[in-house]
Amino acid sequence: MEEKGYGAIVNMASVAGLSGIAGMPHYGAAKAAIIGFTKSVAQEVGGAGTRVNAIAPGLIDTPMTAGMPPLLRQMTLMRTALGRVGEAREIASAALFLASDEASFVTGQVVSPNGGLYT
Repeated sequence: MEEKGYGAIVNMASVAGLSGIAGMPHYGAAKAAIIGFTKSVAQEVGGAGTRVNAIAPGLIDTPMTAGMPPLLRQMTLMRTALGRVGEAREIASAALFLASDEASFVTGQVVSPNGGLYT
């Protein structure tokens, strides 16, 4: 990317990195670290034309969330303004935007498609 003078990096964090997550402090801390890393690297490589952003999804229908206890899932949905679980394609759309030329002035940011779980 440095040689070409442009590029885009999209890191995957989690809403847990923004809000914390009871019972899984290690996960929340790791995702918060990705957010801090994203912001630092964006400052470091921006002058070389590389953009660095992160996505911090909320509850998304994936194999990772399939085994979520039903009560915890319901409690999360009750706190989610849109009242539903997100779909992987919705996260992919955010990633495609951040990687595209349409986001040419976006760097060091965290996009959080989370249905209103965390605002």
